[in-house]
Amino acid sequence: MIGSRHGVAHIIGLRLVLGLVVAGLASMMTPASAADRLPEFLDQIDPATVVPGADRFGDAAGSPPVVPALAGDEVLGFVFLNSDFADATGYSGKPINIAAGIDPEGRITGLQLLEHHEPIVLIGIPEERVVDAISSLVGTDVVAVAEGRQPLPQVDIVSGATVTVLVMGDSVLRAGISVVRQGRLAEAQPDAAAAPVVQAERTLDMEQSEIRDWQTLVGDGSVRRLSLSVGDVNEAFERSGNEEAIARPERGEPDEPFIDLYTALATIPTVGRSLLGEAAYQQMMDSLEPGEHAIVVMGEGRYSFKGSGYVRGGIFDRIELIQDVDTLRFRDRDHTRLGDVAAEGAPEFPEVSLFRIPADYGFEPTEPWTLQLLVQRATGPLDKAFTTFGVTYAPPEQYIATTPAAEPDVPAAPVADGPQQGEAEALTGELGEPLWVRMWRANTGKISIALAAIGVLTAIFFFQDALVKRYRLFVWVRRGFLAFTLVWIGWIANAQLSVVNVLTFANSLLTGFSWTYFLSAPLIFIFWVSVAGGILFWGRGPFCGWLCPFGALQELLNNAARALKIPQINVPWGLNERLWPIKYIIFLGLFGLSLYSVAMAEVGAEVEPFKTAITLKFWRAWPFVLYALLLLGMGLFIERFFCRYLCPLGAALAIPSRLAMFFPWLKRHKECGSPCQRCAKECPVQCIHPDGHINPNECIWCMHCQDLFWDEHRCPSMIQKRLRREKDQRRSGSTPPQLKPSAARTAVTQGHPNTTKPA
Repeated sequence: MIGSRHGVAHIIGLRLVLGLVVAGLASMMTPASAADRLPEFLDQIDPATVVPGADRFGDAAGSPPVVPALAGDEVLGFVFLNSDFADATGYSGKPINIAAGIDPEGRITGLQLLEHHEPIVLIGIPEERVVDAISSLVGTDVVAVAEGRQPLPQVDIVSGATVTVLVMGDSVLRAGISVVRQGRLAEAQPDAAAAPVVQAERTLDMEQSEIRDWQTLVGDGSVRRLSLSVGDVNEAFERSGNEEAIARPERGEPDEPFIDLYTALATIPTVGRSLLGEAAYQQMMDSLEPGEHAIVVMGEGRYSFKGSGYVRGGIFDRIELIQDVDTLRFRDRDHTRLGDVAAEGAPEFPEVSLFRIPADYGFEPTEPWTLQLLVQRATGPLDKAFTTFGVTYAPPEQYIATTPAAEPDVPAAPVADGPQQGEAEALTGELGEPLWVRMWRANTGKISIALAAIGVLTAIFFFQDALVKRYRLFVWVRRGFLAFTLVWIGWIANAQLSVVNVLTFANSLLTGFSWTYFLSAPLIFIFWVSVAGGILFWGRGPFCGWLCPFGALQELLNNAARALKIPQINVPWGLNERLWPIKYIIFLGLFGLSLYSVAMAEVGAEVEPFKTAITLKFWRAWPFVLYALLLLGMGLFIERFFCRYLCPLGAALAIPSRLAMFFPWLKRHKECGSPCQRCAKECPVQCIHPDGHINPNECIWCMHCQDLFWDEHRCPSMIQKRLRREKDQRRSGSTPPQLKPSAARTAVTQGHPNTTKPA
């Protein structure tokens, strides 16, 4: 608990979080928006902007509504709302509402952005730039696109808002196509007298099921491949005519692999069982709702088909599924990571993912579809160029069952989407293990290393007294463990924990908790369990002081700075104590914001430089890199500057640290604080109060004070005990041993700005 002198800061922080909590709860209790919202926005729409020459609107007709745009009494076109006809959900989880004009011939005449809640546009990118990007759709012949005579046009991409722009453009096109196909335009009315077309019904043959090896699956088209070389990608950007992109070609030989991408429809029994294995396939089928399907995507090479955008915003912005003219972008809730491919002879892919296709997409499993890959290339500090490649998947005829069509007035009998209940129960048995189990099995090596590291750290904590008494050994054990944390946990395993994990967990408790989501990332789960146990036993120290890669990076850099004699700043105690509440206010603000919008809270969580410095290894836009470097630079002069004053994750872990059962394991002499102030002055994070007690909310358990506690040459209490012992030995006639501090202890002691010389 922070001292009462900071009551004002606490009140400010409390009012902030209460306000955000109330706002979040209010937003959650607001009824979801229904369709047919165009009439709500008519007062905001400028007729001439969406349909040039129009000066007013007529009466809305139909559901979803379409409104005629008039010049006097002449109909110049029609206006529709994208979110009435198509999914327009963006990063924020709320629809992006755009009014679109279309002329009687089916050409888009204008667009007007009406309402959005996109955080990246609200805080970073001018709205005008996003609107300009989708304005390239003006003039598109929607009728030609709907009939397949023209391909889907691509909007201009805005770097930093890729998904937002793609969602906006895609929703406008899909909505326009729906308007045309529904006959909402005067020239596109269907002929009521036309005879109905009778076609045979095609469905997946769920009875045909066998296990096939990788070569057979690739050979018969059950698995399709997109193989791109460095030369292929460079040639594609050259054809685009973007001079900035052309000037930055991919490095490497032209025939060097860029990406090998494979995909297949996993709900085909033979394909799914062969690629996923019996257990995983049955688990997938049991989890799919009626009308849902799933595809598996496998990739290797220098380019990742997943990227990192889904980590921040929950949408995969490098791949999309296209069937007919309908486009689907996958969200993180539709994604399951797989460890490997079960088919015999399959390559060892570093990326294997299963993506669920929602029922409302209207996917036809017997019809061809395309998986489109978006390839990005940086053209400047904040700008990117894009080009697309696609692989088309047509289900082999051997997997399709054809049923003669019934007469138009006789409804056809429904065809089962999967095994009957009895068959499913028979297949489940011992094989019905969840997919996350396979994830754990596929990562046994990394899991073993993580568990071993946690075991070593547990031993360090339990036997800390024996360790700190051997100072040279303690110094190298700590620095070695920090190096392991930085390099393996952070840069290799990408297991840096974040406050986003805390916000996501809290949000899942409100919206529907599922262990499967958290178990799908074994290392993150293991480290969070260890952190929870560490809080119960020792407070935030095990994570903040030993398992946080960014904290390790700060401390190792500060050690190097001390070795180079860079002067250290000793923050005055009063100022230090008043800076502590900042991180708590940041965390409470993010938590309150997450109740309103997790996506916006994730953007706010960029106050953590973890993604830049650890996950992306500084390969990011320069403002993020500059921010991370500034924090690390401050850490050269003030050890663990970010941890002490700004880290929201540290604040989240500090709040329950009062529950620590074994905090008294940090031993203190009765003289500590009165009169001795040595530990307080030498504490790297200044968490020891002048009265001698240690603040558990701020302690990172570096054990420096415990080293001092046992040192007979630096701790005044221990010095007195040593002198008394030596005096008693002289009186008894024995010669006391001449004890000297070790070279390592002397070197480290002299390097600390607040440390006096050994006695």
